[in-house]
Amino acid sequence: MSTPSSAGYATGRILRPSAKSLPEHSRSHNRALVLQTLYRSGSISRADLARATGLTRVTISDLVAQLIADDLIVELGQREDARPGKPATLLDINRTGFQILGLDLSDHALLRGGVLDLDGGILERRQVLLENATGQAAVDKVLALTHELVAAATAPIMGIGVGSPGVVDLGGTVLSAPNLGFRDLPLQQILADATGLPVLVANDANAAVLAEHSFGGALSDTMLVKVGHGVGAGLLLGGTPLFGSRYAAGEIGHVVVGTDGGAACACGKVGCLETWLAIPRLEANLAAAPDDAARDLILRQAGERLGIALAPVVGALDLAEVVLSGPAELLDGPLAEAAIETLRNRTMAEFHGDLTVRMTALGQDIVMRGAAAMVLSGQLGVS
Repeated sequence: MSTPSSAGYATGRILRPSAKSLPEHSRSHNRALVLQTLYRSGSISRADLARATGLTRVTISDLVAQLIADDLIVELGQREDARPGKPATLLDINRTGFQILGLDLSDHALLRGGVLDLDGGILERRQVLLENATGQAAVDKVLALTHELVAAATAPIMGIGVGSPGVVDLGGTVLSAPNLGFRDLPLQQILADATGLPVLVANDANAAVLAEHSFGGALSDTMLVKVGHGVGAGLLLGGTPLFGSRYAAGEIGHVVVGTDGGAACACGKVGCLETWLAIPRLEANLAAAPDDAARDLILRQAGERLGIALAPVVGALDLAEVVLSGPAELLDGPLAEAAIETLRNRTMAEFHGDLTVRMTALGQDIVMRGAAAMVLSGQLGVS
């Protein structure tokens, strides 16, 4: 396998190819199409693969032979079939032949990592306490975690995916991540040089929305709002990740919500979404509340502010669903209910009345699994 380019899963490429391409792009596109079909279907014959992809049997035979030689496809044996003639040989992605390393740098207290299989299952976990490290000290901890994961892998490593807080460009440089003290840090290159492996680094919320798309059943037009130490979002439109001209699409934490003031934000403004919704602020407000009614009000006010921030985005992009990622005990319930009520009150019922707001089912592993999805997309063209 070749090392992915800095674009990897990016630059406007739809995540799941579903049709054959023009001749000048056909080889790489059709390779991804075959792998994508097998990744989602599995256990199908060459003839079935030709029918599913629209490619000729000669093309399928050629591609499958090369992919078997690359150890990316395996033959599973003959299908037991009542039809006359020679039984078909079944094919699948080589799901046990490679592993992926996924790192989640988004937590304010620790760095998480895992060894994952090609289906996003976590085989091994490791973590390193952050201990308020920033700058080079934080980079050293990321390197230490990465080397631990490399040692824990039990199969060839397809690549390393990393979800980092802050603004990350398409070359894997962390332009700004204040909590880690990263600025213009070429993290992707640092990790590639240290390990000799293909590496992809992206914003943590962008990684999370890929996980939801690959492993959580998200629709093709989805916004995932990740709530933790800060607030950020990842966007998919038509199955294509949206990054923005300055790589800051989804940076909604410092959008001022409402005109009635609010708490002072670390950025210098007053009433930013993070002052209502970020978990440390929310937990502090709840701890100071005198009773359950006051706590319920705090959660509903946070949900209302989230709905205010999201309504223009939902209206402008015609999104079908919003997925929330963060502590379910805080986000699920009154907060999510207030968010959906506010969204529906501030958008056109004719078009957005059936909009859903739901919690992710992937829990705290969502960024790690999204990092694996980045590698799958970058290396194989599948998701």
